[in-house]
Amino acid sequence: MIRRSLSAKLFAGQVLVIVAGSVTLALVALSVAPRLFHGHVRDALGVVPPDVQRHLDVAFGDAVLLALVLAIGGAALTAAAVSLFLSRRIVRPIAGLAESAERVAQGHYGERVPVVGADELAQLGAAFNAMAASLESAEERRRRLLNDVAHELRTPLATLEGYLEGLADGIVSPGEQTWAVMQTESRRLGRLVDDLQKVSKAEERQLDLRLARVSPAALVDTALAAALPAYAEKGVVLERSVGGKTPDVRADPDRIGEVLANLLQNALRHTPPGGRVTLAADRSDHGVVLTVSDTGEGIASEHLERVFERFYRADPARARAQGGSGIGLTIARAIVEAHGGRLHAESDGPGHGSRFVVSLPAADRTPGA
Repeated sequence: MIRRSLSAKLFAGQVLVIVAGSVTLALVALSVAPRLFHGHVRDALGVVPPDVQRHLDVAFGDAVLLALVLAIGGAALTAAAVSLFLSRRIVRPIAGLAESAERVAQGHYGERVPVVGADELAQLGAAFNAMAASLESAEERRRRLLNDVAHELRTPLATLEGYLEGLADGIVSPGEQTWAVMQTESRRLGRLVDDLQKVSKAEERQLDLRLARVSPAALVDTALAAALPAYAEKGVVLERSVGGKTPDVRADPDRIGEVLANLLQNALRHTPPGGRVTLAADRSDHGVVLTVSDTGEGIASEHLERVFERFYRADPARARAQGGSGIGLTIARAIVEAHGGRLHAESDGPGHGSRFVVSLPAADRTPGA
């Protein structure tokens, strides 16, 4: 229906242009041609008898009318055929775009339209494909998130349900240990919900970033001050290293503080007592790198990229026992990328410690430049 309606409108508009042009052509020709003809006759023959003049006028008028009818008719038919062809060529990709949009609306986010050329229709097709790709990516994240959430909620909910049933049946006594376990699992659920909300906003680029010009040294010092008590309690040394002439960065200090706090907590979790963790800031070719290095467990090469996936744990049992929600690194990477930076992990393997490197553009550089 869309194809016929739009095609008919385009064709009708083009036919109207043809008719208007033909009428204008006829009116101009019939008003101008006789005067020109009379002038040429007078120049060539001088004074012409009235009967001869009438004969010449009739002959000229018939010739002009016949020529106009044939010319306008042929031109109109040719123009109509070309107009019909062009209207169909214009409508076909739009109709295909409408059909694809309908399929996307039905949930088929893998739908794409062919993009040919560089005109407005091609730009529209490219914009549609970009939109469909974004929807497909969002839908994939939503599905993975639901699966991950269902998996992660199962354990604490089962624990709470088991204790509640035990309390109801009198099998479990309402002692201090029982309440401690239930409180731990409840906190775990609350932490999981908070983290899920953060990672969702971060991945959808909906974080409220309050950007300001800030020095890397200030970011490092704030993060160290917050982390020192936990490090002292565990007996892990926390060191500071800030290179000279490090440029300022344009960042949200609170959000980058979240990133560094997460990386420092992660390093503390995987570094035994007596170990060492260093938070460093140095100049790079494009800005600043903030590095959290530890002498802890290390990471196998096959896990280096996967540690940033939601709920991925190289050692699931140990990570859960140590209280990690499984999405802290996912949140950290999303926050860094929202600043136009990059976060990646490095390690020489198990037993050789690990390094998490945050790269941020300098304040006087455009992200991605």
